[in-house]
Amino acid sequence: MRPNNFSDALSRRHFLAKSSAGIGAAALASLFESNGTAAALGTGGSHIAPKARRIIWLTQAGAPSQLELFDHKPDLAAQMDRDLPDSVRDGQRLTGMTAGQKRFPVVPSAYRFARHGRSGLWLSELLPHTAKFADELCVIRSLHTEAINHDPAMTLLQTGHQIGGRPAFGAWASYGLGTENADLPAFVALISRPSGPTNAQPLHERMWGSGFLPSKYQGVRFGSGKDPVLFLSNPPGISATQRRSMLDDTADLNALKFADFQDPETQARIDQYEMAFRMQAAVPELADISGETASVFERYGPESKKPGTYAANCLLARRLAERGVRFIQLYHRGWDQHNNLPSGIKSQCYDTDQPTAALLGELRERGLLEDTLVIWGGEFGRTVYSQGTVSKDNYGRDHHPRCFSVWMAGAGVKGGQAYGETDEFSYNVVKDPVHVHDLNATALHLLGLDHERLTYRFQGRDYRLTDVHGKVVRGVLA
Repeated sequence: MRPNNFSDALSRRHFLAKSSAGIGAAALASLFESNGTAAALGTGGSHIAPKARRIIWLTQAGAPSQLELFDHKPDLAAQMDRDLPDSVRDGQRLTGMTAGQKRFPVVPSAYRFARHGRSGLWLSELLPHTAKFADELCVIRSLHTEAINHDPAMTLLQTGHQIGGRPAFGAWASYGLGTENADLPAFVALISRPSGPTNAQPLHERMWGSGFLPSKYQGVRFGSGKDPVLFLSNPPGISATQRRSMLDDTADLNALKFADFQDPETQARIDQYEMAFRMQAAVPELADISGETASVFERYGPESKKPGTYAANCLLARRLAERGVRFIQLYHRGWDQHNNLPSGIKSQCYDTDQPTAALLGELRERGLLEDTLVIWGGEFGRTVYSQGTVSKDNYGRDHHPRCFSVWMAGAGVKGGQAYGETDEFSYNVVKDPVHVHDLNATALHLLGLDHERLTYRFQGRDYRLTDVHGKVVRGVLA
């Protein structure tokens, strides 16, 4: 039977598309709550007992070199300037930056490593502050990905697919668990600027987007300007009372439109306007760090009073965590060291090492680390061979997806260990490989979400963050 009008057609299509999941979700939502806030939709709450209530993902965009930071290879000193054996590279595809090189000369790290903590975890001299938390870190040395360039690799890490258009991890977490603070977004993105000269890759908003999920689950980017969220403040001459009246009138008009077309995005727009109104009071208080003590600023380091720095954003991440924000994504750009790597990575560690340790310390002291999962890492690793000319004190490294290192700490993580192993050149994984899908599956597991059950039906199929891949890495769990 042909529908009488466009409204009927849209309503029927929407009902048929959503009825199998939507009605069940509505029923579940009436049964579950998340700290006073109705659980969000797709799952109606946790699938399993969660270890973590929130995630702080310290995303190091540009690919930090595992060889200089986490993957200790002392025997490489004897391989200095020797060609990487063809059997090690085994035909791996190369980027355009090194595909034309006649040689692939091995270069060891210019920096020393030492054991730290009771666990004896090997860490670089570039990370003296982070090293104080060695017994709480689980360094995964065997991470790998199939993407070899920055944008698809970061998109895969964040959304589970190399091509944009799918929801980011934070959007999935918001969709699956809802929010703990009705006055703040469940998902916040922060971007810090490097202090030194860098090759900083661009970051696209899809990294914190909602993809095909309802738009209310997308991340909200907090900036470093006068208004942390753009256009949040009332324009000159508009009072809070006038703003409230305008929103009420707009909500009435949107409600009429929703009644006609039953488009869930109309309801999402109503919800977003209301959230923005509540944020007008919550965000300025959150972003005002002037009340923090001198000892706190000293702990986070000399850059911590400068808005937009990694240090200031780490401090802000702690304040967000205290206020119940579910997913905090902090991006620090500038790790793309194709040349001048020794000086470049030293500058990046100046930006990040002390603030990262300060964040871990404050979370622990305030009782937040026990239910906060902290993740530190980039989108892929770096080659053992030098890009361009090589010397002992100056060299570069190209992109390397076959192995790289990240670390996890906090809720549900077994600290004081290095998980997985690479070969003598830190080129191939030889034990306990971990794909980025596995990393995401494990992080969801710690939030209490089964990555195979956290799904959303779109265009006739069920999607999930890990696509059709991924397994929980049991060896990193406490």
